[in-house]
Amino acid sequence: MSAHDTTISRREFLRGAAGVTLAAATGLGPALQAQEKPKFATRVVLVRDAGVLDTDGRLSPSVVARMLDDAVVALFEAKDSATVWGRLVSSADIVGIKSNEWAKLPTPPEIEAVLKQRVLKTGVPEKNISIGDRDVLDDPVFRRATALINVRPLRTHHWSGIGGCIKNYVQFVPAPSEYHDEYCTPLGSIWNKDLVKGKTRLNILVVLHPLFHGIGPHHYDRSYSWRYCGILVGVDPVAVDTIGLKLIEAKRREYFKEERPLTPPAIHVARADTTWGIGTSDLAKIELVKLGWPDGVLI
Repeated sequence: MSAHDTTISRREFLRGAAGVTLAAATGLGPALQAQEKPKFATRVVLVRDAGVLDTDGRLSPSVVARMLDDAVVALFEAKDSATVWGRLVSSADIVGIKSNEWAKLPTPPEIEAVLKQRVLKTGVPEKNISIGDRDVLDDPVFRRATALINVRPLRTHHWSGIGGCIKNYVQFVPAPSEYHDEYCTPLGSIWNKDLVKGKTRLNILVVLHPLFHGIGPHHYDRSYSWRYCGILVGVDPVAVDTIGLKLIEAKRREYFKEERPLTPPAIHVARADTTWGIGTSDLAKIELVKLGWPDGVLI
């Protein structure tokens, strides 16, 4: 089965925002409600823009900011991104932005900066915002956080098949290696721990230039990365990772000209649903909304 697919060009998206509501343009449901959830918790938005990276691979801060704004507006069917952020985060929140600092493919600082700026505009004091990764257990903001934003790049991973939104929370436990059993299937259990349970407001999987193949721990070869120029955004980390996994699988088929299963398999994604109950991995229940650049979309 495949995810339900809704594709919208940026021109159509802007026209919808200006006069016709996004719901009318896409056939989706009503606007964002106060409970801070989209109509479908399994909606995932893919936004792509060929201009987000220049010929040298440098990221355009203004383009990626617009992509993030477009993504949250489409995810929640809101009139603008300020409306969304005002409902995701209140001025009373303490906000941790869980990033990823793997040196070979880190979360871009330009994206971290946009997220911090959007949170600041809701009235959250700067002292109540922190961006971190491996230091989160020692960070007083993360220890007291009432709201989390999860953001990291998509890549293959030696122990878990892929590194995505689910795995990004492994730093919230004192002994991450204890979650490596059976291809990291215990990772989903971390999301049910008191430090993070129920606090994540948004999951962002950065697919600007994902890594689709690796050999051994910490391996990175630029020839196995490609210019995809996208971001995936959703409320449900399992749904976001499920779409990310399908993207990696599609690229591997295209590149290797055959089915080339991930080694190890990324079974922790489905198990986060079926064992730990933190989201949806069933493609038939995931609505994928695609905005922007359509060339080479693969999914």
